[in-house]
Amino acid sequence: MTSWTPQPAALQEILQTIHESTDTRNAAVQRTITHKLNNFTRAPDYVAYLAYILSSMPQEEDRIRTIAGYLLKNNARLILRASPEVLAFAKSAVLVAFSDPSIMIRNAAAQDIVAFLGILEPRNWPECLQQLVHMLDSPNADQQEAAFNVLERACEDYPRKLDVEINGTWPLDYMIPKFIVLSEHPNAKMRAHAIACLSYFVPIGCQALFAHIDTFIACLFKRASDEDSAVRKHVCQALVLLLASRPEKLMPEMGNVAEYMLYSTKDKHENVALEACEFWLTFAEDPDLAPYLHPLLAKVAPVLLDCMVYSEDDLLWLQGDDEDAAVPDKETDIKPRHYGGKTHGFEREANGDDSAQKRVGAYGEELDEGDDEDYEDFDDEEFAEEMSTEWNLRKCAAAALDVLAVRFGADLLNVLLEPLKTKLWSDDWLQRESGILALGAMAEGCIDAIEPHLPTLVPYLINTLNDPKPLVRSITCWTLGRYASWCTQPISEEHKNSFFVPTLEGLLRMVLDNNKRVQEAGCSAFATLEEDAGPELAPYLEPVLRNLVVAFDKYQHKNMLILYDAVGTLADAVGSALQNPMYVEILMPPLLKRWSKLKDDDDDLIPLLECLASVTIAMGPAFLPYAGPIFDRCHTIVHKSLLQYQAYQQNPEMDEPDRSFLVVALDLLSGLTQGLGMALEPHITRSQPSLLQLLTICLKHPHAAVRQSGYALVGDMAMNCFPILRPHVPAIMQELIAQLDPEPKVEFISACNNAAWAVGEIALRYGRDDVEFQQWVHPLISRLIPILLHPKAPRSLHENAAVSIGRIGLMHPGLVAPLLPEFAQAWCQALYEIRDNEEKDSAFRGLCTLVQTNPAGITKSLLWFCNAIVRWNQPSPELNNMFQQLLNGFKQHDAVGWAAQVATFPPVIQERLATRYGV
Repeated sequence: MTSWTPQPAALQEILQTIHESTDTRNAAVQRTITHKLNNFTRAPDYVAYLAYILSSMPQEEDRIRTIAGYLLKNNARLILRASPEVLAFAKSAVLVAFSDPSIMIRNAAAQDIVAFLGILEPRNWPECLQQLVHMLDSPNADQQEAAFNVLERACEDYPRKLDVEINGTWPLDYMIPKFIVLSEHPNAKMRAHAIACLSYFVPIGCQALFAHIDTFIACLFKRASDEDSAVRKHVCQALVLLLASRPEKLMPEMGNVAEYMLYSTKDKHENVALEACEFWLTFAEDPDLAPYLHPLLAKVAPVLLDCMVYSEDDLLWLQGDDEDAAVPDKETDIKPRHYGGKTHGFEREANGDDSAQKRVGAYGEELDEGDDEDYEDFDDEEFAEEMSTEWNLRKCAAAALDVLAVRFGADLLNVLLEPLKTKLWSDDWLQRESGILALGAMAEGCIDAIEPHLPTLVPYLINTLNDPKPLVRSITCWTLGRYASWCTQPISEEHKNSFFVPTLEGLLRMVLDNNKRVQEAGCSAFATLEEDAGPELAPYLEPVLRNLVVAFDKYQHKNMLILYDAVGTLADAVGSALQNPMYVEILMPPLLKRWSKLKDDDDDLIPLLECLASVTIAMGPAFLPYAGPIFDRCHTIVHKSLLQYQAYQQNPEMDEPDRSFLVVALDLLSGLTQGLGMALEPHITRSQPSLLQLLTICLKHPHAAVRQSGYALVGDMAMNCFPILRPHVPAIMQELIAQLDPEPKVEFISACNNAAWAVGEIALRYGRDDVEFQQWVHPLISRLIPILLHPKAPRSLHENAAVSIGRIGLMHPGLVAPLLPEFAQAWCQALYEIRDNEEKDSAFRGLCTLVQTNPAGITKSLLWFCNAIVRWNQPSPELNNMFQQLLNGFKQHDAVGWAAQVATFPPVIQERLATRYGV
């Protein structure tokens, strides 16, 4: 042992606290214990005490020693700042505990070793790795398996840290051949560990494994028919990983691999079937492998279809038949929601996507970045029921079918048409349910091929909403949501009456179902229908609102959150139609009832505020009678949140306050500003402390989400109540300029976007050649041009920067025009794909004004300028006139030069210039 020894008093205090922690009945005691344990982490040798209790105190109960082991794992990072004596003691102690006679102690020590080895890295603890590999040859089967268990977790969690040179040798050069030999071990658990360990080195392109790749693949084929399901599961997993990273190694054997995977997808052990099903999902997701997958479609698709039937375990877990609308939810049913705040962006003619967050698929699977290269919008979040349980065979098969549909469209439907019909019209409700799930999964990819069948299928689905089984009703809601865009198409009065209105009525019935799962699916699908129908919903607002209002009294906690979303989406969809006094009278009382029940720190206030932000914008002036108390509460939340954050900054030991309340209150203030404009003046003027002072503090907040919503509010106030904002612009402008960054961190992009947009709105409101604004033109332009020219800046930021440069140029052409040659081409490239709207119009009027002021500034970018002009569908008369004048001016100035230059343009641009502008 090393020179570290415990101090009796400190040891006693830690032991006593661990003993007390076993009394879980008393919440107050637990809070005190947590506080004490957190304080212990400041002691430089806390990890050594925990390791000592785990390894060297056999007189204590196993349970107490095990708790010490788990605390050691949770605080393992402390070893990075431990003294050499403490580190040496902790390392040797966990290895001693790993050979303890008690299995509980050995298991706790195993977790500690995995954690330590990951944090220290194997190259800094080679003797541990050596001991583990050595134990694989132990005559004691328990020791063998325990060591392999630790190695498997290490290979899974940090394979790259193992693929290193240590003291002149590469441990994997020895370990990988060893694992291949152990895949033949008589003990099934050892075989499973061996295959698992090997498979984790596939995705990292490990040379030590690829040197033996053919032996490895041969060993997988040998183990493919292993009698142990865990071994077969790891064989399937390894084949999936090989397909993802070294498909060329499997292609020569694809016939056999495919047969084996089809066979395994039907394995009676769901864990094997799920791994095998992942193979088809991985196969379908890689566009380069489509030619190899296409010939297998006729075999694969029906097997996936059969995997989508609920298993007995699913049904036990779901308990789906209850009329449980009156049963309160358990708090554990409610997933945490993350509120992101609003960001300013543009719709493009082409389909670009700048989403940076982790993407979740329709079936609950996490999608890697870049998974969507070849197909769009695989993340249909509204399928709440399918996302409410963990990843399983049914969901994996549905996700695979979804991707196959996108990949192969009509070819997939041709294969599945008959089996689908059989399922949809089956007497067995489980078969019918799986057929409806499949129909929804195929909606996106097969829509063209399915469309001729929809006049039969949609009425079938609407009728199925009457099914006695709640699980059938809920899946039918989801599938109808997937076809909502077809149902809402304004094709004809007959289409509307046959499909749109019955779908609307059917889903509204489901919103008020007596089963909570059906309510959830119905409400989510209805929100999708609202988005797709948009203003088409306006004539049906009264029945829609009356149904949603009943739901406010009927829903339990979890579904109430989805209901808020449906009401907010409805307001976004129908807009000013909601200003009808009758609709206001129906909707506002239940919203205000909920509002008055919730305290300022209740998490449910966040989705309600989010919903109200949409409602205020839609209702506009009709919202005025309700504005006072809502404005005051938002102001209070902003003020309180800033005070809490200030206290936290002064005392970092406090828990950091939740910023979501602050963000969502700022967004609701934005909504009030958009809806009510100058009518808010009395509320803003009497606010104490002044709202605008608080807003200026929000713009300095360390959290980007707060700044993002702060800049959105600045922009909305500039647009809707500029006289109130104007006196505070000098203070705000300092923060705005500082936020404009050509290469913001990913988490700052949205804040930077909103700042860039707000600047342009403020410039417009000051007016032409305003003296006060002139002082900011140079600082702003000198920040916006580098953003526009920066190759790595996100597209949305290029667009917002270009619009603001155009708007500042419109108001101050004399100051901006000399810089035109620097940015003209990048400016035109940033905005030519944006859909026509007022912002784009004002920006282009700005560019034209700059070109009029400095015609030479555009000469090098004339092609891009003309391309941007002809990409407009309907420019405003004023802008169209500016285009005409400029083009005529170019032609008149140098007719021969102009003709020569236009002759080099692509034909489509030449043609449109001639047709529209006669040049």
